[in-house]
Amino acid sequence: MEGNKYKILIIDDDAFILNLYVAKFVKAGQEVETARSAAEAFSKIKNGYAPDIVLVDIVLPDQNGLEFLNTIRAEKLAPDAVFIMVTNQNSDNEIMRAKELGVGGYIIKANLIPSEVVTKVFEVAHNYKK
Repeated sequence: MEGNKYKILIIDDDAFILNLYVAKFVKAGQEVETARSAAEAFSKIKNGYAPDIVLVDIVLPDQNGLEFLNTIRAEKLAPDAVFIMVTNQNSDNEIMRAKELGVGGYIIKANLIPSEVVTKVFEVAHNYKK
């Protein structure tokens, strides 16, 4: 974590969660963009935003996070980014599907306090192998 500065895109429809994680990552010296839907995230990426890390919730208003990730992969968008699911969905099927789509990590929000989520994201990003 020391010395690493990442461009992070957080996709979550919950404004409180977004603001909480933005504050935590900015405090850790990171550049953060947010999106409240898959469509908003697609727009940012297609318009040139090149994140290093993309945090994706599964439950989104327009397209779920797994569908979003599937489309991102199919369209070869953000090929250098590590995608991390940050969600409260913890079914084995969702975890398995996320892994099939090449996520670098799968974090259950309810199991960690926000600062632990930030630490876990940095661990995943540091250890991620394409």
